Amino acid sequence: MSRVLNISEAASIAIHGIILVAKSDKLVNVNHIAEQTSSSRHHVAKVFQRLAKENFVNSSRGPTGGFSLKKAPAEISFLDIYESIEGKIEITKCPLDKPICPFNKCIFKTVIKDLTLEFRSYLEEQTLDKYLDH
Repeated sequence: MSRVLNISEAASIAIHGIILVAKSDKLVNVNHIAEQTSSSRHHVAKVFQRLAKENFVNSSRGPTGGFSLKKAPAEISFLDIYESIEGKIEITKCPLDKPICPFNKCIFKTVIKDLTLEFRSYLEEQTLDKYLDH
């Protein structure tokens, strides 16, 4: 099945997992995140290692270890998390990165650019605090 927008498993784990961390008043371990996101423990560990390196979470090792937020939930946007995993979202005119189009006008017009801008804007507006059940 084809999708216009495809979010990587790593980005999905990062966003869903960090919300789990933000919602908890205690450390959240890899096993819990893996179970809740239906992901492999190894993949979760790898993603959260990256989030720790990017200073979004504190990481504590050991049997009672896990993750906690380094910043307030209102200070962390989905865009911050997404780009820490995938890299900066690039806004381009041509979806194929071609300098010259073989036609007189782009057959995609501005739809790719518009969708990218809308997606980026949505991610930027979503902060972790909006997903906490208070």
